[in-house]
Amino acid sequence: MSKRSAIRRDYLLAQEVIISPGRAARPKNHKATKPKIDQRVATSCFFCPEKLDYNNVIELLPPNSAKKWQVAAINNIYPAVEMDNQQALGKQEVIIDTPRHEQSLADVTIDELAMVLKMYAQRTIALSKQPPLDYILCFKNYGHDAGASLEHSHSQVFATKILPLAIRAELSAARRYRRRTGHCPYCDMIAKEVMAAERLIWQDHNVAVIAPYASRFPYEAWIFPKRHQDNIGQASQVELRSLASGLSLILKQLQTLGMAYNICLHQVISATDQHFVIKVQPRGNIWAGVEIGSGLIVNSMPPEEATVFYRSNLSNI
Repeated sequence: MSKRSAIRRDYLLAQEVIISPGRAARPKNHKATKPKIDQRVATSCFFCPEKLDYNNVIELLPPNSAKKWQVAAINNIYPAVEMDNQQALGKQEVIIDTPRHEQSLADVTIDELAMVLKMYAQRTIALSKQPPLDYILCFKNYGHDAGASLEHSHSQVFATKILPLAIRAELSAARRYRRRTGHCPYCDMIAKEVMAAERLIWQDHNVAVIAPYASRFPYEAWIFPKRHQDNIGQASQVELRSLASGLSLILKQLQTLGMAYNICLHQVISATDQHFVIKVQPRGNIWAGVEIGSGLIVNSMPPEEATVFYRSNLSNI
């Protein structure tokens, strides 16, 4: 592949990215590493089963598992939005990914990871029934560079009545595409990427994992259900396990790089014909003057090379 830069445009949005492989060789001192567990913190962690405030629990998986739970949803005690605050109305929850303090999502089994996704699904369904909420974001921060503030592995659910500008733009672009072609843009994109195979990381009957053409982050990966589904609450148990298999592959490979990452999964309640996707966005690059000043992202890792990197671990899936 050429080491010269190239400008690429997002599949759907009027959003350009500069893929610049040559910049990977520039001098830099920063290196991401796997977070180290502080045993002093571990003994007093309020996400561990022994210290958890069960009065603050919303839901457990498996259900009625008491202190034997695998995944727990709790109220966020430091929320940015609240249902009784008209100035910032919304709901914020924490999902404890595992009862084991030292585990990351890259360490859990596929069945355990599927249970985390099941909790995403169940909280999405529950919050979608609470008007006037209209936007639900399930997300995870891993590593300091991605915004993680606590050791114990956890995700969050953020729900609000407002639609962020980027989400409105994506919905509008999807509607225009559908009016023009009669098709879901993401169904078409999945079909093209699977056929071309150049950026297809992994697939099974239910799921396709791709490195997006105009990746904004080094080693970015998108995990799609092949069946058209509006949100993760519509996924079957078999599909959740396939999604977990694809996600596990990505996270295990990122762990070998010691790279921080964000996982994001959106839903707009009032838009009932979306195609949901789990986006894994590694934080190996630091946005500086070009990115902050112009909004134009420079990515030093071509998605085709990221695909080769991820494929090297397919034997372990």
